[in-house]
Amino acid sequence: MKRYMLLLVSAMALFFGGGPSATEALQPKTITVVYDNYPYKKGLTTAWGFSCLVRGWDKTILFDTGGDGRLLLSNMEKLGIDPQEIETVVLSHIHGDHVGGLASLLHRHHKVTVVIPPSFPADFKEGVRRSGALVQEVAGFTELCGGVHTTGEMGISIKEQSLVLRTAQGLIVITGCAHPGVVQIVEAIKAHFKEDILLVMGGFHLSGEGRKEIQGIIARLQEMGVKNVGPCHCSGEMARKLFQEAYGKACVPVGVGMEINPEKLQ
Repeated sequence: MKRYMLLLVSAMALFFGGGPSATEALQPKTITVVYDNYPYKKGLTTAWGFSCLVRGWDKTILFDTGGDGRLLLSNMEKLGIDPQEIETVVLSHIHGDHVGGLASLLHRHHKVTVVIPPSFPADFKEGVRRSGALVQEVAGFTELCGGVHTTGEMGISIKEQSLVLRTAQGLIVITGCAHPGVVQIVEAIKAHFKEDILLVMGGFHLSGEGRKEIQGIIARLQEMGVKNVGPCHCSGEMARKLFQEAYGKACVPVGVGMEINPEKLQ
């Protein structure tokens, strides 16, 4: 049946002309972790930082670029990801473990739009423009393409934006380090969209927090109806353990090489 549908879409595209290709029309929504300090798939290299590739929405988006461009591109190659397919790069915040891989990526493929908080340094923005890429600054909630939004910059001491993906099952929230607070980020998203939260994943910045504080954060996320969680990167071992205990199978073991399909989440 799936093969039949693919052939049918191809035939319709040829008959009517224009429109998305069959592959684009049927591409499933997925989030692939390409850079993280936690392992998942054998043969990939771990390092401190975070990056994931978002496919299946109106644009292919790379969220953050990790800390090492060579490692980023190496992991992408091993995962069969062509940098040329990336249309937009969203950078959560200015820290090197999230923007360090950008220069190498733009050297390979610069025909992208780089979405950043306005608080990024002027010389960083100018460097991106010199590479040939476009710079888009977002201060508040902004739709980047159909079904994909950014929160815009949040926080006080460290400005950071998170990515919001709309699915039929609910919203997916991807954080870089959650410096403004993972609870505060989710509260703002719930207030803005007034929709269910299917998954919150990424760095939660809880490695320095105690058991009681982490349990309070977990309780608050559960109160807000967050169905699934995927703490990684800077979340810390204790937080990952406590989230696993609280969420069970709904705690996604995020690590480099993991591919998340929203349709398979409960």
